[in-house]
Amino acid sequence: MRRIPMVLFSLLLLSCAAFAQSPCSQMSLGRDTSLHGFIPFPPDNLWNQNISNSPVDPNSDAIINFIGSSTPLHPDFGAGLYDGQTIGIPYVVVSGTPFVNIKFTAYGDESDPGPMPIPPNAPIEGDPRPGNGDRHVLVLDRDNCWLYEMYSSYPQKNGSWNAASAAVWDLLNDEQRPYTWTSADAAGLPVFAGLARYDEVASGQIQHALRFTLQYSQQAFTPPASHWAANSTSPYAAPMGMRLRLKSSFDISSFPPQSKIILAALQQYGMIMADNGSSMFITGDPDNRWSNNDLASLKSVPASEFEVVLMNPIYTPNNVPTGPVPVISSFTASPSTITPGQSSTLAWAVSGASYFVVSPQVGAIRGDSVSVTPTQTTTYTLYSTNQYGRSTAKVTITVQ
Repeated sequence: MRRIPMVLFSLLLLSCAAFAQSPCSQMSLGRDTSLHGFIPFPPDNLWNQNISNSPVDPNSDAIINFIGSSTPLHPDFGAGLYDGQTIGIPYVVVSGTPFVNIKFTAYGDESDPGPMPIPPNAPIEGDPRPGNGDRHVLVLDRDNCWLYEMYSSYPQKNGSWNAASAAVWDLLNDEQRPYTWTSADAAGLPVFAGLARYDEVASGQIQHALRFTLQYSQQAFTPPASHWAANSTSPYAAPMGMRLRLKSSFDISSFPPQSKIILAALQQYGMIMADNGSSMFITGDPDNRWSNNDLASLKSVPASEFEVVLMNPIYTPNNVPTGPVPVISSFTASPSTITPGQSSTLAWAVSGASYFVVSPQVGAIRGDSVSVTPTQTTTYTLYSTNQYGRSTAKVTITVQ
């Protein structure tokens, strides 16, 4: 069943008017296309904050030495194929795509449930031979302005997908995964927000932090991360979410054009540790318009030219924040019994939630109601999530 358009939501006239003016409508449809200046999340989001003047962490030198001061920056994206695979993490912008079910194979208890608008031919990281790598799938829903991300993704013959984990992100609002929850990324972060995208570089600037990986991380995270995947006990191993900044004293003037724009972003916005992997590898989208020779110049920049931006707070198993999960006061269907072809309105009253998912048939949604037209008796579940966890409620619509 197709998701009900926003214009049919009850009690949301003001929200819908604002939504209709969303710059999400400026995005071009298709794979690795231009967002035409749209930047995910509000300006105050940590991904979008200019940290060129932020203080340096007191352990910066020790952390850089632990990484390896001579370890070079490395672009983990580019043009063409490497070992039969595209280089980078692709994304696709969709409109009018049917919402399909997602079956979770590993981290379902920390994932957002379906349905999601994942097309059967959505690009998979590693295409055309994705193999057994991370197999990320990133989908931007232009109609509703949500980002859907899956990890270890496998399309099924019936149009559904299997995935180890999945997360939805409201592109118009600040959102955080619940503390200690993963996402499609080990740090509990959105992957798309940290990509170096060709369309941005072609416009002349990147206005957000980039995503990068390190070989070792400790059992800790710092905002905007929410999750750790520790493989080191060293106090100088990075916590997930750690941000490195290219030193302002580093001269980027002689670098070729694509690399110069990327380096300027690293001086202004830095790069955020998002996963374990090869050290100092930054992530971007695969695009044949990249110049691999240009990007290769990034490898001349050693880790010693970076500094760690002040990390405060740092969360460990001893001080992870706790608080109230959303409180669902009511979740109702009106009418609760219908005939075939008739609609019913699901409505809810919830306090303390950051976002909602209604399953099946509806998916991620803003507001407090939605119209549905089930073809058979259906039990709907409301998932209400905030930074402390998730609450659920159920209601059944009987189709006579």
